[in-house]
Amino acid sequence: MEEEIDRLQGIMAPQKKQQQQDQGTNEPHNAQRDLVVNGKAEESGEVAVEDPGGASTTLDSAERPSEQKMNERGKWNNKLEFVLSVAGEIIGLGNVWRFPYLCYKNGGGAFLIPYAVFFIGCGIPVFVLETALGQFTSQGGITCWRKVCPLFEGIGYATQVIVGFLNVYYIIILSWAVFYLFSSFSTVLPWSTCNHEWNTENCVEFGSANASLLNNSMVNSVNATSPVMEFWERRVLKISSGIEEVGSVRWELAGCLLAGWIICYFCIWKGPKSTGKVVYVTATFPYFMLVILLIRGVTLPGASQGIKFYLYPDVSRLTDPQVWVDAGTQIFFSYAICLGCLTALGSYNKYNNNCYRDCVLLCCLNSGTSLIAGLAIFSVLGFMAYEQGVPIAEVAESGPGLAFIAYPKAVTMIPLSPLWATLFFLMLIFLGLDSQFVCMESLVTSIVDVYPTTFRVGKRRELLILFTSIICFLLGLFMLTEGGMYVFQLFDYYAASGMCLLFVAVFESVCIGWLYGGDRFYDNIEDMIGYRPFPLIKWCWMFITPGICTAIFIFSLVKYKPLTYNITYVYPNWGYGIGWTLALSSMICIPLGLLYNIIATKGTFAERMKKLTQPSTDLPVPGSSKMNAVKVYDANTSLSVSETQMEATLNLSPHVETMASNTPTEQGEAKNEGLDDNVSPTAETNM
Repeated sequence: MEEEIDRLQGIMAPQKKQQQQDQGTNEPHNAQRDLVVNGKAEESGEVAVEDPGGASTTLDSAERPSEQKMNERGKWNNKLEFVLSVAGEIIGLGNVWRFPYLCYKNGGGAFLIPYAVFFIGCGIPVFVLETALGQFTSQGGITCWRKVCPLFEGIGYATQVIVGFLNVYYIIILSWAVFYLFSSFSTVLPWSTCNHEWNTENCVEFGSANASLLNNSMVNSVNATSPVMEFWERRVLKISSGIEEVGSVRWELAGCLLAGWIICYFCIWKGPKSTGKVVYVTATFPYFMLVILLIRGVTLPGASQGIKFYLYPDVSRLTDPQVWVDAGTQIFFSYAICLGCLTALGSYNKYNNNCYRDCVLLCCLNSGTSLIAGLAIFSVLGFMAYEQGVPIAEVAESGPGLAFIAYPKAVTMIPLSPLWATLFFLMLIFLGLDSQFVCMESLVTSIVDVYPTTFRVGKRRELLILFTSIICFLLGLFMLTEGGMYVFQLFDYYAASGMCLLFVAVFESVCIGWLYGGDRFYDNIEDMIGYRPFPLIKWCWMFITPGICTAIFIFSLVKYKPLTYNITYVYPNWGYGIGWTLALSSMICIPLGLLYNIIATKGTFAERMKKLTQPSTDLPVPGSSKMNAVKVYDANTSLSVSETQMEATLNLSPHVETMASNTPTEQGEAKNEGLDDNVSPTAETNM
């Protein structure tokens, strides 16, 4: 305690003397003016102060008054806003249309075994890593890595490239859902009959197996199609024959896309102030819808058969490596890790927020929601299989096929079908909406943190959000053309694929576990929350997570299968080239960033590596959050400095550091003066 006070006093004394010399005789009253250190050390490296008259200034007279505001970051108003924002991000469409199908396909209840392994070995550790990193550094997805390990700053750019792709194509699903929602406002659902202009002569209304009056030859015809399929492909998409035939824009869908972007813009335009309010609705409403659909589903005939196929364990499937790969990739998709979103959301937390507890609870909530969603979906699919007299395998779908074909088809067989269709698509919209605007918030936060003096002035942040939204909207129009579905699949299969996320996860865990140091990061977390997390998480960062992710990444490359549409359409070679370009554009950021930083740093190779693996000096010091505030008084200057900011003040102010290094004699003299009249400790606690 006394050593820190002596150090601060010794440095401040020559600075005060130099300031008096610089000011000369023009402002003699400044020598007696009391300066009060204002709150916290800013990232810019300068300490804001104010005089008793109320005028704001800083220790660096060259700083503009508005610069303090530039360096301020928003904060959540309360913990619930953070929890709901993260819940809204991680609980999305994948919980409804991907996990249930994977569980059914990969051995039912037995699939939960590899899922639990990856949940513990990868999901929770990386989730905690990213959230705690954001809270510790108070930085977005790019600058947080620059703070802890500049050598791997490319990790941040890789995550934001993936998020950029997600911002373009994920919202396309919402535009489809909005179109279906409007179509549900009718007495008879338009995808339930074949008497529309978009239907073909091959359209067959598949009703109950016992009540069908259709000719068997007609039903079994190879060319027969269902009205729900024709509504999807001929009314909604108006899909062309291939990616070579782009066609015109579907302006009805473009209007839905525009509406989605307008909503997203106003959800995040004020940062956490607006996002924190919106998530009270967007993150909770889907649960009400899910419970209603679950209750209705389990009361339908045949529901028990669907649930049985969903959860009945087939242990023999555990010998298939693909089952384990599916479990691992599902964890990464579902938990929104390696996207920088968790880091951005965590950066708006208070420093002492218990992020570790929040992360564990949110991970459990996410997986629990996936299980419940599976019950709601497969109870309805079991009913549809029962009504048609077909095996559950013939009606089970994954991805958009489940949301826009299988489930809408099942809804047509339920009484009051427009009501249930409306509730289902409302749930999809809210599930996707908060995931979408949190991804946009992550991207904007990262850009603003890289260029704070540019975008934290006036309305520039809002203009950045508007500009980014317009660009993403225009790019999204390519996916709303007649050939847009083929473009959408390229983005979904390559741009945000499991391989990209696994690749990033390897470097994230190695960077924190080895270069920055797992023990050091545990010290940081302990400083924030008051205790150390479970030791297994550190070992996961160092060994388990990078090992598992590397194995799955290699296996995915070996077992790679080219993308097709509906199994029948094969993309041209240039289409696959575009896909791999999208995938590599994010992964290549890490090695390119590494090489660039090594080349741009001066010194020998050893000196460069030492500089690039050292964390920033303005990061919080472990233990500083629990120190008591201390006031340091000088004969002519009154400084009120909390111990929480002592180290940060010394490190952040280059002017002070330079002065201190040039006047060692004065430091010694100041230190020898003692604390008799100049130091008065207080018992104030820094909360």
